[in-house]
Parts: sequence; structure tokens; C-alpha cells
Amino acid sequence: MAQLTLPKNSKVKPGKTFPLNGNVTRKKTLQVYRWDPDTGDNPRLDSYEVDLDRCGQMVLDALIHIKNEIDSTLTFRRSCREGICGSCAMNIDGVNTLACTRVISDIKHDIRVYPLPHTPVVKDLVPDLSQFYAQYTAIKPWMQARSPAPDASERLQSKDEREKLDGLYECILCACCSTSCPSYWWNSDRYLGPAILLQAYRWIIDSRDENTDTRLDELKDPFSLYRCHTIMNCTNTCPKGLNPAKAIAETKKLLARKML
Repeated sequence: MAQLTLPKNSKVKPGKTFPLNGNVTRKKTLQVYRWDPDTGDNPRLDSYEVDLDRCGQMVLDALIHIKNEIDSTLTFRRSCREGICGSCAMNIDGVNTLACTRVISDIKHDIRVYPLPHTPVVKDLVPDLSQFYAQYTAIKPWMQARSPAPDASERLQSKDEREKLDGLYECILCACCSTSCPSYWWNSDRYLGPAILLQAYRWIIDSRDENTDTRLDELKDPFSLYRCHTIMNCTNTCPKGLNPAKAIAETKKLLARKML
């Protein structure tokens, strides 16, 4: 019979509690995943009570407050705090999203914060995205043109050609969609995943790119593209409101036409 239990050293155990002292009118408890590779201990879930009057409105504000005022050992990524860079992608209240755009008041119970699922953890809330970025590099995410560039001019597009890129170029590579995809969980060594396939489609339909056939050929093996089973987790979780599932479907259509 298949063994579906986690290895003992991967089970998340109860961790430390950091209560607030004194009377606090507005407080929130964050239960945060903690794991330090240097100790060899199991991961744990630490509980932090935060005074909401002493931090901002977003989950990232609470995490920064915890690191600055309560527990300086907490480790996480962050940068722009404006939903642009994708650095603070994590699993909050069971959903992959950006901590800088997740509003604390929208979560009525204790907030559980984990790293992006099904990725190796570097430490605490920091996932190892080395493979994700290697896959991004593999699709050659830059314009490939064989013809010489126009003299003293850019490579121009019509308004309609430019509009085809809307909903694609806005992707910030936060990996929320790919790490919410079951197909990517099981086949991430060969399936490119929603984020990378959306980026691939962005270049496939760019009227200025002249390597469309090669780009499509590189996706027609059984795994790179076709492991997508249209579960739609990617579209449902995208913090930028993009639709990777549609981009994947359109890519499949283009490949089908090419192979006829």
C-alpha cells in the first residue's frame, strides 16, 4: 500500500509564541512557517501577536514589523512593496499571493503564512526558485529577429499588434501561478508551468519576433506544454489578474495549426 505520510523530519511542529504585553485594542495573530537549514530541526509554526496600530495594512507590513520589533531571525524576501517586483510571493491563508497586496483586514481569523508550496525552502519563507528561473531562460525571453533593424528607427507595431501583448507583458514572474499548479508540482523538471508558458506565448505572438516556428517547435514535446490539464489554479491565484491558462490554450491552438 502506498505510504502517503510525510517524512518525520518534514512534519511541521508547533513553534514559539510571541504574545503582546499590555492592553491592545487591535491585534492580529500571524502563524508563520519557520525552518532553518543550519539547525537540522523540523520546520515549525511560530505565532506572533501584532499590534495593528503599529504597522501598515498589508501582510507584508506585519511581517516587517515582526522582523523589526519582535523577532529579527525571521527571513523573507521583499523589495518594491507595490505589487511590481514579485519578491514577496508566499502562501497566505491558503492562497499564493503577494504579501504586499494582501490586506490584513480581509482575513478574519489568524493569518497563516507559508513559503510558496512544492518548492525547496532556502530558509523560513524564502523558496528556492533556481529551477523556475532556469526554465524562464530556456524559452529565450528576448526578441529574436533575423532581418536587419531599420535604419534610425525602431521595429514598429500597429496598435492591434501591440494590443495582443496586453495581459502578457504585465507578468512579474512571482511564481504564484506555477507553484499552485498540480501538474507543475509533479512534473516541474519537464513541464514549464503556467508562468513560463505565458512568457513564451508573449514572444510567440509578438509581431516583431521572427522566430515563431522555432519557439513553437521547442514546446511540442509531451511535457513542456501538454502537461497542462486546464485546472485553472494558475488563473485563479494570479495576483496581477492575468490568465496564464488562456495563454497556454492559445499556444496549443497555434501548435495544432502548425502541425496540420
